[in-house]
Amino acid sequence: MQCPKCRGVMRTYERHGVHIDQCDNCRGIFLDYGELETLTRMESQWSQSHAAASPPPAHGAPAWGAPQHGGSYGHHRQRSWVGMLFST
Repeated sequence: MQCPKCRGVMRTYERHGVHIDQCDNCRGIFLDYGELETLTRMESQWSQSHAAASPPPAHGAPAWGAPQHGGSYGHHRQRSWVGMLFST
């Protein structure tokens, strides 16, 4: 299959029952009909389960994802549910 944007080679990945087509050249992601809705539903379920599973921060402790001070080093970015689709 060819990428509709750049004509590069497309690869299909299956993650959690969703087929995701990604271009090797431009790294574009293309979904078939209904797959965006499936991903949206999965995101909602993922965020609800993580919100219920994480306890509130201790008094005086910074909340998860709160901005860190002291420069750009040591800055960690929270993984999103989309990143989890492409993890091993």
